Amino acid sequence: MKRKVFIGSIILLVFFSLLRISSAVIAAPVTQVQQFNTPTPGSDGRIIYIVKANDTCSLISILTGVSVDLIRQMNKLGDNCIVFEGQELIIGVGGPPQATATLPIFTQEPTSIIPSATPFFGNAQLCVAVYLDVNGDGLRQANIDQFDAYVLEGTEPTIEGGAVSLSGLTGVYSATLDTLTGLDPVCFTDVPEGKYTVSAAVPDGFNPTTDTSFELQLKPGDLAYVSFGAQSKGQGSQVNGSGSQSPLLGVLGALLLLGGVGIGIYAFRSRR
Repeated sequence: MKRKVFIGSIILLVFFSLLRISSAVIAAPVTQVQQFNTPTPGSDGRIIYIVKANDTCSLISILTGVSVDLIRQMNKLGDNCIVFEGQELIIGVGGPPQATATLPIFTQEPTSIIPSATPFFGNAQLCVAVYLDVNGDGLRQANIDQFDAYVLEGTEPTIEGGAVSLSGLTGVYSATLDTLTGLDPVCFTDVPEGKYTVSAAVPDGFNPTTDTSFELQLKPGDLAYVSFGAQSKGQGSQVNGSGSQSPLLGVLGALLLLGGVGIGIYAFRSRR
């Protein structure tokens, strides 16, 4: 009898250990990311990030708030976005110290704003792309050549049949453009300074993969770029959220729980 009690105690201890392990697997803590302070623009207006050991484009994007797509475009990186320690990456363009024109702020998903490399005065320009989000990641993959022109291979194309609208929150300006097929966005030109809402209506037969409305501030001389993604309704999204848990870990935790329950039942019957 004492031997059965001893064996039952050991089995129960193993059961609770398995239960604790499975809980840790299912509720793994989120990795904390160090804070990044945006450096001051250099004399030429460029904002530079120095690549550190073990840096990747994804990590740099998290640290700086600049999307991987923009990092690739501004630094002419390939599809794999490979960087090396000590490399200087352009993560933005600010006005030189003597310039008075201000520039847009980088945002992450669902849109991107690219400031003009050469600040100028006058009204702003906003270019908007409604693109076919092939991989459903909410970021437009794009390749450009040495003249900053889009390259067909590796660039997610724009979609025709939709519409984009730009409306001033003060009611001073309002315009709508039809989306076109190809690679280049459609552009609102000669836009007065102010705060605006830019929105997109995707074509019939498509579902949006990003938010379809975005607010931004345009100032004199700004050149801004906003992108909205969409997928065909027959194409499932391939995106896994950064906070989602791996299905494999969940299955492993469930198996550990079932094993623990079985051991507990065996221990109970052994004590009878």
